[in-house]
Amino acid sequence: MTDRSTPPLRAVRIEAKCPICGKTGTAQYRPFCSKRCADVDLGRWLKEGYRVPAEEAPDGEEPPDPPPGSSRQPG
Repeated sequence: MTDRSTPPLRAVRIEAKCPICGKTGTAQYRPFCSKRCADVDLGRWLKEGYRVPAEEAPDGEEPPDPPPGSSRQPG
């Protein structure tokens, strides 16, 4: 038998903060607080302000050798 004296756990929503200014986000512009902050974020994407670092060789250079034990064959 289970103990039913404790109430079941419930999920609680935490209000998300705007990633641009930190104010509470609104449903219309979620996760942003306003159209202005949404547009600022879009501008950052379009100007390539957000980048994911990559390990690529500069143009004209040979790529580095694969680590020992990898299954990739040169070819």
